[in-house]
Amino acid sequence: MYDFDLNLKKEVNILCGIDEVGRGPLAGPVYAAACVFPSFEIEGINDSKKISAKKRKQIFEEIESKNIKYSIGISTEEEIDEINILNATHLAMKRALKNLNIIPDLILVDGNSSPDFGITSKNIIKGDQISYSIAMASIIAKVLRDEFMIKMHQNYFQYGFDKNKGYGTKFHIESLKKYGPCKIHRISFLKKIL
Repeated sequence: MYDFDLNLKKEVNILCGIDEVGRGPLAGPVYAAACVFPSFEIEGINDSKKISAKKRKQIFEEIESKNIKYSIGISTEEEIDEINILNATHLAMKRALKNLNIIPDLILVDGNSSPDFGITSKNIIKGDQISYSIAMASIIAKVLRDEFMIKMHQNYFQYGFDKNKGYGTKFHIESLKKYGPCKIHRISFLKKIL
């Protein structure tokens, strides 16, 4: 995984991976992270879905402590409802790149679609399993979005956001039917449920 990015790095000065988290949930924003490929390897980097929450947190803390350049972009529930999840995801990715305050020479993006960054970019299917910098971005986005949803649980505890992070679990759907949506629900995602 590290070698995949290292080979591309021979041709460019600054390489950046971008990934998003939270396209599927019924509640909460979509998060995108942009992460600059570092000159050293951190152990355990992989697709964020294949690592435990504890391990993700440890890796995130190591990314922070070693001053690896990264940034976050967010699209709100309102934006998701207004412009749809794909466009909102692209908007979050563009915001992540803008917040990076560095202009990469090449951007690697997880998946099969990405916005026009105005910079050379390459889509990589299952990129979080192939590219080191995309995998780092996926971990960063996952940790920070999960932390946000755990905070939201304090305001909207009846939905179980601390456990489901906004995804449509049985408990979450039952709570929606009982209490109706809250401020951070994506109304456009609830049409088949409510």
